[in-house]
Amino acid sequence: MKLKSKKTLQKRIKVTGSGKLLRKRIRTSHLKVKLTAGRKHRKRRYVLVARGFTKTLKNMLPYNRN
Repeated sequence: MKLKSKKTLQKRIKVTGSGKLLRKRIRTSHLKVKLTAGRKHRKRRYVLVARGFTKTLKNMLPYNRN
């Protein structure tokens, strides 16, 4: 039987070639006038998901793990 992936998680998480999970930073959609240019620039990058969450999230994405 095929397992279904959590679609919301598929849209929010990227899996690297080595199997690490990347996510976008928070507070990047609106109200950015008060942020400095450097902070806005840093928020464009992806960041690693905390190690405690990776096992749970990989179980929700059965076919995307490496």
